[in-house]
Amino acid sequence: MARYIIEFLVKTHILKGVLNMLDYAIEVNDLRKEFQVKKKNEHFWKRKNKEKEIFVAVDNINFDVKKGEIFGFLGPNGAGKTTTIKMISTLLRPTSGTILVNGENVVENPIKALTNIGTVLAGERSTYWKLTGRENLEYFAAMHGITGKKAKEKTDYLLKRLELDKRADETVEKYSTGMKQRVALAKALIAEPNILILDEPTSGLDPQSARNLREIILEIKEEGRTIFLTTHYMEEADQLSDRIGIIDHGKIIALDTPQNLKNNLNKTNIINLELNNWTKDVLEEIKTIPAIENVTSKFNENTQNFEVKVHVSNGSETISNLITSTISSGIKIINFRVEEPTLEDVFINLTGKSLRE
Repeated sequence: MARYIIEFLVKTHILKGVLNMLDYAIEVNDLRKEFQVKKKNEHFWKRKNKEKEIFVAVDNINFDVKKGEIFGFLGPNGAGKTTTIKMISTLLRPTSGTILVNGENVVENPIKALTNIGTVLAGERSTYWKLTGRENLEYFAAMHGITGKKAKEKTDYLLKRLELDKRADETVEKYSTGMKQRVALAKALIAEPNILILDEPTSGLDPQSARNLREIILEIKEEGRTIFLTTHYMEEADQLSDRIGIIDHGKIIALDTPQNLKNNLNKTNIINLELNNWTKDVLEEIKTIPAIENVTSKFNENTQNFEVKVHVSNGSETISNLITSTISSGIKIINFRVEEPTLEDVFINLTGKSLRE
């Protein structure tokens, strides 16, 4: 009898759905978000009879986030990354598709879904700067129905864990950027959510503060929590993420472990040049060389030189042509090296630009 029941559940996909709920913290299926484009200085009566112009920010994407993993979600500006995050955290309603958070549909049961999520969103002041660190945590604990002795214990624990206890009774406006970010993280943890959404958590932090926060993120993962992470730092994504999804123009264009993504570039040589000058004409000339796949550049303020990264698909012959073409343009090569592919190279190969452009 049990065998027939299982067969029925498998055939009707009920069992698969139950198993997915056990395995996945976040399930995104055919998710789409459209916005109506409004032109500046165009009066509403002129738009009345016109066909609506629609911008698709997120274009029918699908991905799952496994329970207990750090899922890195990367994309250039305007790719649909922030829109996706806001839909998962119930701040935006999808045009179509579904999002399940621990099995709860965020559209049908937003309150239940939110009980599973703690958020630290980039660019938003998520704490009250005129309150102390302690008062902030006590306030947000009360918002989650946590009061009295339990609230005090949770507040004291988080203040100590995030090394805020010595200045807990100073107003947040007096804190450094790193301390403010730790208060925001403590606020997200106060209700002990299963899932944390961290949107560029180390943005604007000095190297030491960023390193400390990354260590805390790894500790939180070790507790069994799921972390949905966005970042503008490729090294950070590589270091922290179990899997990475890359979104561009509203579509998921890659989804795998960091190592597998890098392994896909094994046949590509990564050439780094340090040059005393760089012009658009030289760029266009280099792009005409066969087997040159991508070229990116940036000016280094410290060295006052240009750093140029070139992806080459067929090795030594193309490298020789690259050097010859650069020198013949009157540009001095200060440094030259061939490197192993990084996650940044994967991103450039997929999108044609670096993450921070």
